[in-house]
Amino acid sequence: MYEVLVLATSRHTHGGISSVVMAHESSKEWEKTGCKWIATHRSGSKFTKFLYLLSGLSKYIFYLPSCDIVHIHIGEAPSARRKSIFMRLAKLSGKKTIVHFHAFDTASTIEGSYKDVYRKLFEDADHVIVLSDMWKENVCKVFDIRDKIHVLYNPCPALPKDSHYTAKQKFILSAGVISPRKGYHDLIRAFAKIAHKYPDWKIVFAGSGEIGKGKEIAKQLGIEAQVEFPGWVSGEKKHSLFSSASIFCLPSYAEGFPMAVLDAWAYGLPVVATPVGGLPDIVHDEDDVLLFTPGDTTRLSEQLERLITDDKLRVRIEKSSQKFAENQFNIESIGKRLGKIYSDLLHQRT
Repeated sequence: MYEVLVLATSRHTHGGISSVVMAHESSKEWEKTGCKWIATHRSGSKFTKFLYLLSGLSKYIFYLPSCDIVHIHIGEAPSARRKSIFMRLAKLSGKKTIVHFHAFDTASTIEGSYKDVYRKLFEDADHVIVLSDMWKENVCKVFDIRDKIHVLYNPCPALPKDSHYTAKQKFILSAGVISPRKGYHDLIRAFAKIAHKYPDWKIVFAGSGEIGKGKEIAKQLGIEAQVEFPGWVSGEKKHSLFSSASIFCLPSYAEGFPMAVLDAWAYGLPVVATPVGGLPDIVHDEDDVLLFTPGDTTRLSEQLERLITDDKLRVRIEKSSQKFAENQFNIESIGKRLGKIYSDLLHQRT
């Protein structure tokens, strides 16, 4: 066994990176490869963030001499800037390093004002991991690192061991931070076009963020009784919502490779989504997912209504979701691929 220091945001922070690391943490490969998660950031006040950075840095300095690989997860520019400190220490210590890139947009990251921060991180890294072939092409257009870049999909999370069948209820689930980038307002407006025809159906937004604004939009459209905001969910509450939902929708404008969709696939939910991030590399409209252009509320309402009314279509898309979870995005398979990246890196000549 060797030791890998995994640097990422705290498990208590809402977002994709922590969800990805928690999924990997549940795999057999995590323990086999000796991974240790060091939290370097947590959402909250500036003081809280500073304390977490200091705490993470202290733990990192303590464990760094004995580790074999430093695996650095980065996203937007603040994340990249913080992790630059950790990368410098790793290189000074002669450690093998991996940068795992999770951004949802190129304009604010590798093509933005902090382009040189990313350039330095990618150049210093022994390997760079991206979330899809699309992201590989985007990164390689900006930086000449094709010889060290690897595609590793985010995995579907493992379901609770005591999972059991839950009767489906008539609601459309959307999960993640409730923000304009995630398109929650489009989902509310699209559902409002058909809500009067299906008074026993509702939307449930599981996430933190602009809950007040979401409620106000629903109220203005006269469907406040059919829209719910339970807040950020985890554990048994998350399991209950995903188990009992009938449809999953992610109306995002930009993504890396959305963990929310991977959650939905893990639970065999039929997915309605926008073709953003790494999804177009994998999915096929009408075959395994129903797609619509970001912001097109008319088409979104049509796709939702098709799944509400067409049982055969819904079951067919459900089966495709199950296949994704069992095969291409299975956590153990992806964990083994990550383990091979670690092993190959350790045996790579310097």
